[in-house]
Amino acid sequence: MSISTDQAAAVPFHLSLNVCDLGRSVEFFRRLFDREPAKQLSDYAKFEIENPPLVLSLEPNGAAAGIQLNHLGIRLPNSEQLVELQQRLELAGISCAREDGVECCYARQTKFWITDPDRNLWEIYTIEENLDHRGLGQLPVVEHPLKQSRRSPAPAIWVHRLGEAVPDRLIIESRGVDQVVLEGSFNDDLPDERRQHLLAEARRILRPGGQLSFHGLSADRSIANIRGRLPGPAAAVECVPSISELIAALESAGFEEIHFTKLGEAACFTIDGIGLRETRVVACSPCEPSASSHHAVLYKGPFRLLQDDRGRTFARGQWVSVDRDRWERLRASPVGEHFLFRNSCD
Repeated sequence: MSISTDQAAAVPFHLSLNVCDLGRSVEFFRRLFDREPAKQLSDYAKFEIENPPLVLSLEPNGAAAGIQLNHLGIRLPNSEQLVELQQRLELAGISCAREDGVECCYARQTKFWITDPDRNLWEIYTIEENLDHRGLGQLPVVEHPLKQSRRSPAPAIWVHRLGEAVPDRLIIESRGVDQVVLEGSFNDDLPDERRQHLLAEARRILRPGGQLSFHGLSADRSIANIRGRLPGPAAAVECVPSISELIAALESAGFEEIHFTKLGEAACFTIDGIGLRETRVVACSPCEPSASSHHAVLYKGPFRLLQDDRGRTFARGQWVSVDRDRWERLRASPVGEHFLFRNSCD
């Protein structure tokens, strides 16, 4: 098929943006389009415009890192046109990665992904039904160049995905990457020693202060031997760790500043009475403290005390001297808004 230019038969163009503040972005586009969003939830929003035909989705997960474009796409009205377009593209030599019945963005979709010469992701899809939960569908992992400036090179990223083997040693130099991404790695039926080895290798290759992120399913208590019992792409999930097991594994591997960036209140799936939740956890590789202590922070509350992973205590209303690295990382952390920051060198 070809993409129609007839307004009556036009299919909508799809644009997905990463945003720093979902509420602020929704308000901006509400004013721009002079309409309410078609969907608005705590972790996703979507506008549907007839003229020009546009589906704009907003994802609060990365604009702060300088990656505003999430992906591009075209929404077709039915699966027949989707199959026809995929066949035409493959005959033309364009590789397509197909996903059937995937739950994504609060809808069940059938789609395929293509990558243009500049490594931008394009999603060609059709919606089968709307859902009341987000689902685990997501962007495929590709070598997508991150936005960079002349002063700073693109971050080096290593990715491990559900179903991939854990090598004895990664062919990556120690402290050689900026970020490690574990996509469903804890939902693989790995022996404890292999899981610990994976985290140890992740810690070895991360630079000091580098970030590890995990995305997958967790539960209030662990559950095993579930391969094939979940629908769609989630059928590959073999086990689900408890939330406490997940955190304990990261702590045991020596990671710091561990925090959830997503832990759904509503379960995506339920097996044997146990709710399985979509989970995103971020942790940092520790830095060696510097000798300089020309910086200080004051904890504003609401709790009487806060304690970091190294046992340092921040008492409410008291200035505490810290080195520059700790000062910068604390300022950028999710609890940074609860502190005052002072640089005595200023």
